[in-house]
Amino acid sequence: MLYRSLTSHPAIGGISNSGVPEDEGQHLQSVYPPARHHGGPGRFGFDEGARLTESSPLVTPANRERLMAEWGRYWSGDRAILAEKSPPNIIRARFLQALFPDATFVMMIRHPVAVACATRKWSRTSLASLIRHWLRCHDILAADATLIERLQVVQYEHFVKDPGREVGRVVSSLGLQGAVPSPPVDASVNDRYFRSWRTGGTRLGRAVRDRSVVRHEAAVNRFGYSLLDLERLPPRGLLTADGSPDVLPARPTP
Repeated sequence: MLYRSLTSHPAIGGISNSGVPEDEGQHLQSVYPPARHHGGPGRFGFDEGARLTESSPLVTPANRERLMAEWGRYWSGDRAILAEKSPPNIIRARFLQALFPDATFVMMIRHPVAVACATRKWSRTSLASLIRHWLRCHDILAADATLIERLQVVQYEHFVKDPGREVGRVVSSLGLQGAVPSPPVDASVNDRYFRSWRTGGTRLGRAVRDRSVVRHEAAVNRFGYSLLDLERLPPRGLLTADGSPDVLPARPTP
């Protein structure tokens, strides 16, 4: 939803009509393996080979040009800013920044329970494993954040409550003027996942899940969420609840 809203701005072009799932750029290039080569959704973060940084031998001028050419087949129009969206970017921002030094990274963070419930149909792994995967990926992002020059964080929970405000904040950080239409959102989706989390599965399965996830409560709290108090809202615009690392200042208007 955030991607579609941002790419409705006349200065931002997105990938469209590509024929791949969710028009994700990871499936439209030949420079680095997509997530499916590292286990797929809910698994890729556990594979050390999935994480890429500026030290990767894939960071070359030729690969930059290849990505521009391969994604360029699907980018819409001649826009000042070109957008690409793929979930594994959460652990590859430093790599992409090395290839595209002027890039801004917009990371949407969502409650780990909602992410786990939504991902399970693709990963076919346990909810406890999916919570661990969420933490793995977000811990990498938090560690990388101080090295990402331009990073904007949007919490899904704040976005669905006031999409216009959150999209406007990102657009402003890009040095752009003008509003974009607020997308239609269903603010109750997380609640449905929370009900499933509380009531789904067998009694034994719930007990095993609960013992497992309580172990991760403190780690999840770091990002402003809770596995026990599901309705707790994280601080707006911060990657970690204590503000460290914080998102960096907005890019100045050119």
